Amino acid sequence: MTEKRATDQEFLEFAVKALVDNPGDVKVERKIDEMGVLISLDVNPADMGMVIGREGQTAKALRTILRVIGARNNARVNLKINEPEGSTRGERPARPAVEEGKKSIDDVLGNI
Repeated sequence: MTEKRATDQEFLEFAVKALVDNPGDVKVERKIDEMGVLISLDVNPADMGMVIGREGQTAKALRTILRVIGARNNARVNLKINEPEGSTRGERPARPAVEEGKKSIDDVLGNI
């Protein structure tokens, strides 16, 4: 009796497609080198939040499961989540120095 075991790439693709709103945009690429297995994940920019999770917990869980799968097969497995092109991560909108209707600290302490 032959039993087909799911590969790390198939597992990741299945899990991520179940999480996201645009499963057709999920792309998983697997590379092997002297450091081990590197799995690269590309998703729709709108789905990045679902894959990363709150404070990175979903991504951390996926990486942990992939490492367990790799350990069963005597391989070191790492996950790289590719940032979508045109991402605004790290860029924050400029805040006005003083919001409308509020006084600055200089106005409040003016004559003291």
